[in-house]
Amino acid sequence: MAIGRGMLALEPLRLDADRSLVRAVVRRDGGFGLVELLIAMAMLNIGLLAVVAAFSSGIVSINRAGKITTAAVLADGQMELYRALTYNAIQLDPATIPGTVPYTSDIAYNASQVTGTCTGNPPECNASRQVTGADSKQYRIDTYIVSDTPTGGRAVKKVTVVVRDYNNLTLTYARQVSTFDQSTGG
Repeated sequence: MAIGRGMLALEPLRLDADRSLVRAVVRRDGGFGLVELLIAMAMLNIGLLAVVAAFSSGIVSINRAGKITTAAVLADGQMELYRALTYNAIQLDPATIPGTVPYTSDIAYNASQVTGTCTGNPPECNASRQVTGADSKQYRIDTYIVSDTPTGGRAVKKVTVVVRDYNNLTLTYARQVSTFDQSTGG
């Protein structure tokens, strides 16, 4: 009880609000609260729209990153097929080389590709093929193989693998280049 009395002594006495004064203020500002509420709601809507736009942009970025990652894995898998071959076996089947854009318009394209006869139609001999990625989307893998002889060196085969969106071939998601020389066996 002594604590309670001490607390009462520290706090000043509060008077009841003058209700007539409060009523007068409320009457004088008639409708002002509604205008403030409408402005606050408009500002809140602008803020929420910004958050929704950020989420939408994030979803687009995540989808694109997923496609790029899948394409990189597909390009690496295609390149691994060539790494498992001997130098003389690194070639394309001429029947699989497309004569249309975007294959022929790519910077890696050369009319004198390294070609040869492939038996059994293995994927490493196909210049262009459609595959389904781990994300269940369609991709096109284009492969270019050209022979090059550096100054003072021996011949090498330059293999370029390009992975594109199958439904929009103008979108290139991954590009991988590797050179192979005769040390990989004949």
